[in-house]
Amino acid sequence: MACSERNKKILLDLVKEPSNDHCADCGAPDPEWASYKLGVFVCVNCSGTHRDLPDISRIKSIHLDFWEDSLVEFMKTRGNAAAKAVFEKCVPTFYYRPQQFDCVVLKDQWIRAKYERREFTGEKRFQQHAYNSDIYECILWKKGKDNKQFLKRRFLLSKKDFTLRYFTKHDSKKPKAVISMKDIHVVFQPEKIGHNHGLQISFLQEERTRNLFVYHDKSQDIVSLFNAIRATRFAYLKKVYPEAKNSDLVPLISRNSIKEGYMEKTGPTQWEPFKKRWFILNLTDRKLSYFKSSMDALELGAVFLGTKDHGYSVREGPTKQTHTGKWKFGVFLETPDRQFVFLCDHEEDQRDWVEALKEVISQPMLLQHYHTEATMRRMKK
Repeated sequence: MACSERNKKILLDLVKEPSNDHCADCGAPDPEWASYKLGVFVCVNCSGTHRDLPDISRIKSIHLDFWEDSLVEFMKTRGNAAAKAVFEKCVPTFYYRPQQFDCVVLKDQWIRAKYERREFTGEKRFQQHAYNSDIYECILWKKGKDNKQFLKRRFLLSKKDFTLRYFTKHDSKKPKAVISMKDIHVVFQPEKIGHNHGLQISFLQEERTRNLFVYHDKSQDIVSLFNAIRATRFAYLKKVYPEAKNSDLVPLISRNSIKEGYMEKTGPTQWEPFKKRWFILNLTDRKLSYFKSSMDALELGAVFLGTKDHGYSVREGPTKQTHTGKWKFGVFLETPDRQFVFLCDHEEDQRDWVEALKEVISQPMLLQHYHTEATMRRMKK
């Protein structure tokens, strides 16, 4: 018993060290599990994928399982920092490293890429990966624009001309759409799409956001496509900004959507009927976009968000009797041109939207934001 208690104390001390106090794979704080074959400390969610790799990783609970002396000694000689130096030695700049609250498929494939396929160790036999290819081709299930049916479509990604094309038929010569890397944004949306591998591809079409909802049956293929698009987008940014540092370009690879959800919206006079709309708040380009529904293909409109110094502000408050929406928790957004009134279903949603909008308004505007604002003003004329 004394030996067991001593070993538990050693492990609890090890997991408090700066390199070990977050999950080695997703960064979640206070990991309670460890791989005694790899020598890393991981969270309960990532431990599930490790259990699926018994030839590579073996998992024990720090608190609940018995640890032999030899295993504890092994953990003392390893740790998250040592593992990272080996298994994350050559992670490409564009490659997305999953975080704690990312979807399962991203974290699962990150773990498999690191330890099972050893994609980032720098070993020659593991250097060629699909996401590094100049041409990436795959077949995806894509949601139809005007219905809920998913149909197979061929997608072709090219670093040569920085485009993503998709075709309605496998042998089609003419693409249905040509998407430029200039405005593309990809994000996993499994709950919205209703598939564990659901991916949302957004881009600008005549200055309005257009969405494609797709998935692939195989998890490795959809994550490879995701990172291939990021690689092509990064190559595009390198060409456009040749003097920029990689650290400055990485945040531009994908837009940062900090809040999504339904609110009710009225018109400029505030006498128009309220209509339920799906809103997406984007920090990168400072836009609050709205769609008819969460799975709508085409943006109905958008509101640009400047700073407080430019006349933008947001507050919560009770709705007036003239407001005829079904929901009652008001969000009032002031811009130099008009006041926007949105209604939320719950007080918690109201508070979350106000905080998210304040976060965007509090950030200083960059040069590209002035261009975005000017473009949106021109569209409204």
